[in-house]
Formats: sequence, structure tokens, C-alpha cells
Amino acid sequence: MNKHPQRPPVSANRKMITFLYYKDLPAAMRFYEEVLGLSLAIDQGWSKIYHVTGEAHVGLVDETRGSHRAHPVKPVQICIRVEDVDAWYAYIEQVGPDGLRPPRSSAELGIRAFVFNDPEGYQIEIQSALT
Repeated sequence: MNKHPQRPPVSANRKMITFLYYKDLPAAMRFYEEVLGLSLAIDQGWSKIYHVTGEAHVGLVDETRGSHRAHPVKPVQICIRVEDVDAWYAYIEQVGPDGLRPPRSSAELGIRAFVFNDPEGYQIEIQSALT
């Protein structure tokens, strides 16, 4: 084995995709499109990849076809940084998703944020930098 393998340049990376696994893919799609306003970037049939920002994406996968199965424990948080966290909270509060918690500021982290759950329990955090 080569002790010093040559890694391809990180600058050649094209996209970052975080995949989440769902029992009800159509419900997850509706949530990410209608509630969060994300656009479908790549349609792979049983895997739907949504553009979040820049080259960051979230992939929604039908658990019956993907590498993993949906699980009741979701140790994953999707975090989206926005300019106005309070405007997003006012909007999300009207939608009424499960697990919605009011915004809090953290001087230690330098953020103001709130969280809520998507239709199958993945936690979404919306945050802004403290000024």
C-alpha cells in the first residue's frame, strides 16, 4: 500500500449532497418544495435531489430503493442559514410543523436559530448570524 497516496484536489469537488431516507417520498417532496421552497435539481426517479444553496443539496430517497432504510431515530439535522431568521420563524409558525421551537440566540455560537421537524422527523434548523 502506498504510504502517501495522491488525493484528487478538493477544488475539483462538484456538489455536496446529504441523503435522507423516507417511507413516504411524495410527502417529503411536497414539504421540501412547498414549505421550504427548494427546487428539484436532479430527478433520479426514487431519489430526488434538491438545490439548497451554492453547490449544497439535499437528497430525498425512497427507503425501499436506497442504500438505507428509514429509521424512527433521526440523528441528522439539516441547517439552513438565512438573512432573517425571525421572518422565517413567522412563516414556519403558520405552517405548523411538528417539533417547532421558538428562536433563541446563542452568543457562544454567534447565531439566532429555531428548529422544527420535516414530515418524517428529520430536524431542520433555520439560523442567522448574530450581528
